[in-house]
Amino acid sequence: MTGERPPVPPVPPVPLESRLGYLLKHAQQRLARASAEALAPFGIDGHELAVLAVLAAEYPLSQVEVAGRLGVDRTTMVALVDGLEDQGLVERRRSPQDRRKNIVELTPEGRDCLDRAERARLAMERRFLDPLGEEAAAALVRALRILVVEERRIAE
Repeated sequence: MTGERPPVPPVPPVPLESRLGYLLKHAQQRLARASAEALAPFGIDGHELAVLAVLAAEYPLSQVEVAGRLGVDRTTMVALVDGLEDQGLVERRRSPQDRRKNIVELTPEGRDCLDRAERARLAMERRFLDPLGEEAAAALVRALRILVVEERRIAE
């Protein structure tokens, strides 16, 4: 006896469609493509729409506060605000309370763009989720919200 072990039988391959990571990745890719198409007529992308949505708050926010709410770094936030400012959708000004802060606010054009783009986004999401049916689509959104909120709680 040489002490060799018998060969381990190979594990049968699992179809990729049974892997959560594969499914989430490909669903997100499809959603991103559909989102880009829906937002193209407004000249913005999903990241820029998210900035506009955060800026629609009832009170002015600093660039740093917006970056924190979106979970993006300051450099990315500056680039996003620069692009939106170039399009006339936001205005940036110094905070009267703290000259080191830039306050960013929607322009009337930015608010109009947000309203129209949000309607297009919602319609696109309904089309995207339509194959699931209303009940399953709502359950999916609830489940994802739980996972995202829990992940944020753990990170804090």
